[in-house]
Amino acid sequence: MTLLILIIIAVCVVFGVTDIRRQFISKPIFGFFRKVLPPLSQTEREAMEAGTVWWDGELFSGRPDWQQLHSMPMGELSGEERAFLDNQVNTLLLMLDDYKVVQEQKDLPQPVWDYLKQERFFSMIIPKAYGGLDFSALGASTIVARIASRSLTAAITVMVPNSLGPGELLAHYGTEEQKQRWLPGLADGTEVPCFALTGPEAGSDAGAIPDSGVVCMGEYDGKEVLGLRLNWDKRYITLAPVATVLGLAFKMRDPDGLLGDTKEIGITCALIPASHPGVELGNRHNPLNMAFMNGTTRGEDVFIPMEWIIGGPDYAGRGWRMLVECLSAGRGISLPALATAAGHVATRTTSAYCGVRQQFGVNIGQFEGVQEALARIAGNTYLLEAARKMTVSAIDMNQKPSVVTAIAKYHMTELGRSIVNDAMDIHGGKGIQLGPKNYLGNMYLAQPVSITVEGANILTRNLMIFGQGATRCHPYVLSEMEAVAMEDKDQALKVFDGLLLSHMLYGARNGLNSLVGALTGARFNSAPVAGETARHYRNLSRLSANLALMSDLAMAALGGGLKQKEMISARLGDVLSQLYLASAALRHFEAEGRQHGDLPLLHYSVEKCCYEAAKAMEEVIRNFPNRPLGWLAKALIFPIGNHFHMPSDETAKAVCKAVSKPGVVRERITHLCHMPEGLEDGISEVESAFLALHEQAPLMKTLKQAMRSGVLPKQAISPALIAKAVEEKVLTESQSDSLLNAWVLRTAAIDVDEFATL
Repeated sequence: MTLLILIIIAVCVVFGVTDIRRQFISKPIFGFFRKVLPPLSQTEREAMEAGTVWWDGELFSGRPDWQQLHSMPMGELSGEERAFLDNQVNTLLLMLDDYKVVQEQKDLPQPVWDYLKQERFFSMIIPKAYGGLDFSALGASTIVARIASRSLTAAITVMVPNSLGPGELLAHYGTEEQKQRWLPGLADGTEVPCFALTGPEAGSDAGAIPDSGVVCMGEYDGKEVLGLRLNWDKRYITLAPVATVLGLAFKMRDPDGLLGDTKEIGITCALIPASHPGVELGNRHNPLNMAFMNGTTRGEDVFIPMEWIIGGPDYAGRGWRMLVECLSAGRGISLPALATAAGHVATRTTSAYCGVRQQFGVNIGQFEGVQEALARIAGNTYLLEAARKMTVSAIDMNQKPSVVTAIAKYHMTELGRSIVNDAMDIHGGKGIQLGPKNYLGNMYLAQPVSITVEGANILTRNLMIFGQGATRCHPYVLSEMEAVAMEDKDQALKVFDGLLLSHMLYGARNGLNSLVGALTGARFNSAPVAGETARHYRNLSRLSANLALMSDLAMAALGGGLKQKEMISARLGDVLSQLYLASAALRHFEAEGRQHGDLPLLHYSVEKCCYEAAKAMEEVIRNFPNRPLGWLAKALIFPIGNHFHMPSDETAKAVCKAVSKPGVVRERITHLCHMPEGLEDGISEVESAFLALHEQAPLMKTLKQAMRSGVLPKQAISPALIAKAVEEKVLTESQSDSLLNAWVLRTAAIDVDEFATL
């Protein structure tokens, strides 16, 4: 006891007396940090500083404020946005035949192009003062998703001008003269924009673009003016083949010092008319046979005046930050909308197909193997819808959450891919035979497009999510890095000492919370609600403490080398991402009014997220390079093992039951799969058959009973069996007619297209 008291006193003295702590604790650590932390490159610094910290900061805190989550505005579509969906979007859907667009025409029909321009589909982010629709992020997301449920080619065509591109860059950074010159034309479709960033040698590493702009004097409009001599070679540029105005990113240099002493000015963005001499809009690419316009652009020694820099000459060299901030918003709207649309379509059609297709005399939805896949489809779709709405609500709150939008881009597109793969497995042969009846084939082919664009998913997962999150979202790390970089060492040590003490207390709290949470199953963690969902909040708080603790251990052990340990940082990013997705699901459930019918979907999605987060954490610990710290982490985080599991079979069956019958639950989770009256396609066929067979369920039960009693032969239900049932007085003529009508619809739904020639 005496020894313990002496140890406690010593610890209190060392850490409580400022001069002693600073000399023996903070100074050595400060020196170590100064040595091991590499200087941030300019592009890294701009990426770190761009955007804002939002709910991701709470998840990194180790103790999320759940009341803050619940108090966030959910966002609602405005009256104008609802009217646009009900009128212009519905009209557009009736004009689209995705099979013809993709397989035959290889382009949108000219009347569709004209309608998109006429109704200002390309102007959702342009202010009304310049002729735009000025819709919210939620409105733009919902419109793109609804279009994607009918045609991905049309959705991509609409989303690009409303995402990263000249319109957004001009709206945020353009001079008033530039806005007046370009925004009205972009709004009414007179001008079609594209933005050229990616090149043969610079894809995800946009900071490495070789395209150049050299400051020089040149002739423009009959006068010698100061400008830029541009050279570029870009590819994968959506809308480039039909663009009238080109947004261009390049590295700006001033070798002759015409602007001052700085030679390397940095990444800059300019806006150039496609008709300008020297601008070449090249041939089309063929992105997995999708029919949207995508191609190349090149230019050699193209002279432009300085005034064509977006934002004017004052924004020279500020292009990287502009791109990072705008890209983070675009990543949170467009690609998540496509993934969510895939989920809504797959859930609606696959749940219907499970009730229509029969094998071994029963609906395939009764097989547990099919139920397992259908539960994944529906549970992941619930996550997608929740994450979509939560992410766009941040953008509508004027946030620029770069980490959150990176999470949304990576995980939502991966969930979309998983959903479509499961839907294809259930549909079997119907899913792979392309034709007008196939509602999954083009969606399946399109998934790698979303995976690839706006930052390849491997890079997003391995370098961006945790790489930015660990510094931007952590309550102390970025400030400590800035303190270490201060030139005045005495002042730097003083600042660093105060931050380090707070950081150590923060780490101790997270270690204690992790251990107590593991030993008690998080039962004593607080939750903002009571009832069935309370345990989810407690588990997420426990995992948040785990993430905060493991992040500190990783950064302490690896320092700047953590950037090279991509597998470790990717798994830590997975933990953060799963916490975000689960938070979104809980917020969605509350915002929807705690619908009891949605509980199976909520339980499934959150339990899956917790399982995935814990599995990623376990892999971090198992592969941690510093084994003693890895043992410490395991003792604090999983002292009695990892007891998080995938949702139970009973939960999966409850999910399937909720979505396998017509009703409000199925409508809520598939509302983006819109089927206006007058559309006759594969989706309408399978839905009509599903509804008709559901109405005839009592008659189907009557036939089954007659088979069990020996009145009818035991065989699959067919027109011949229905006729036999009439003979045996099991069914009336009227009942027979209604059942036969349902069977005709069923036959149309399970049929596939066939062609005399291809």
